[in-house]
Amino acid sequence: MQMLSKKAACDSHGQDSSYFLGWQEYEKNPYHEVQNPNGIIQMGLAENQLSFDLAESWLADNPDVLGLKRDGKSVFKELALFQDYHGMPTFKNELVEFMAKLRGYKVEFDPKKLVLVAGSTSANESLMFCLAEPGEAFLLPTPYYPGFDRDLKWRTGVEIVPIHCSSSNDFKITGYALEDAYEQAKKLNLNVKGVLVTNPSNPLGTTMDRDELNLLIDFAITKKIHIVSDEIYSGTVFDSTSFVSIIEAVTDRNIDNTHELWNRIHMVYSLSKDLGLPGFRVGMIYSNDETVVAAATKMSSFGLVSSQTQFLLTNMLSDKKFTSKYIEENRKRLKSRKEMLVSGLSGAGIECLNSNACLFCWVDMRHLLSSDTFEAEKELSKRILFEVGLNISPGSSCHCSEPGWFRMCFANMSQETLKVAITRIKDFVESITSSRENCNHQLTVLDSRRKSVSKWVLPLSPYDNNEPADVSPMPTSKIRLVV
Repeated sequence: MQMLSKKAACDSHGQDSSYFLGWQEYEKNPYHEVQNPNGIIQMGLAENQLSFDLAESWLADNPDVLGLKRDGKSVFKELALFQDYHGMPTFKNELVEFMAKLRGYKVEFDPKKLVLVAGSTSANESLMFCLAEPGEAFLLPTPYYPGFDRDLKWRTGVEIVPIHCSSSNDFKITGYALEDAYEQAKKLNLNVKGVLVTNPSNPLGTTMDRDELNLLIDFAITKKIHIVSDEIYSGTVFDSTSFVSIIEAVTDRNIDNTHELWNRIHMVYSLSKDLGLPGFRVGMIYSNDETVVAAATKMSSFGLVSSQTQFLLTNMLSDKKFTSKYIEENRKRLKSRKEMLVSGLSGAGIECLNSNACLFCWVDMRHLLSSDTFEAEKELSKRILFEVGLNISPGSSCHCSEPGWFRMCFANMSQETLKVAITRIKDFVESITSSRENCNHQLTVLDSRRKSVSKWVLPLSPYDNNEPADVSPMPTSKIRLVV
């Protein structure tokens, strides 16, 4: 008799993906500049550690917050007792203000339409539970974040149908790709409930332009489906003017507030990337659909944000001078660090997709493949992991349709560690180049020797000018005698 549930026994979590396998090897042998200088450097973790000093400085200047005090008086008992799962109103007010600030106040957010959950993972899953039945589908443009195979599918039973995007246009969404994905879903007898996008994109590190957003909006109107926009990297955009939220895009279309499309627009956000606080587990859903907000709020009881966390962040986000300084400085640091990686890779003959956001680069290593196959990508990925000592995410784990692309993170380590990583990859590329040059030289010499052999061997073949020449291969022993 089966003692466990089907969910416990199945392997659909995605833990066996090459995305997670690299992490497992890193955990066995993590790099440390002193204790383990030959260890594996973690470049598969999209974590923002570049602005911790700013947050820590604020905490040092506001000791009462860490001491769980308000105006010098303890609020420990108040925070330790039961909290309503709707979240603290003061925290939600500060969150919508912060979200608007990141978008240049081009969008206003209503705290009543916001649901607090334990991170964007929980936010995306909750939305799937609200918007689709098991066996129904969402369309996702490729390449996409590998964790979505877990977040969207594992417990909900929702299917993912890829929208295949190409490097020929920098992986932008096209009308043809949208329609093709929709038709593929129909062939699989899947009812399409919506499209989910990450904007800025994980793993591309790019923002969606207005043409793409309008294409998406038109598609959602025509097909009568939902749009879920995961915008957890909105505060990492180096040039804030280049980021357009889905809410702003729909607003600018002058679509009437009563139009049914508004109830099918949903946004996901968190403080994991922009404030570098993934351990605090602060995520949120924003939706105009009252039923979705009500249902997601009930679901949030399975993954609440602690009251202590809400208290601390309410105080931090209410300091407008701090948030302004943090946003500006964080963008500068991310841009500088990204340019450092791009420049270092360029020096090794490796190019990156032109990006303007996020904590990683989408790196083109197609020229390093032994063949234009995903098997060759897997082989290269293993060499980089075990020989070079870098854990980077292969494009196949992101469902990229073209082998040879990799996601490489740059914000989860010190500048010195990144320099070590760049040096390692340069040495690796040089070794490959040198090996190929030696191989080509040997082939050239061999080809030259074969031509030399043919000059001596062919005249020894008996033939008459009026008869076809007998050019059957000579015995190997005779060829060796001539050489």
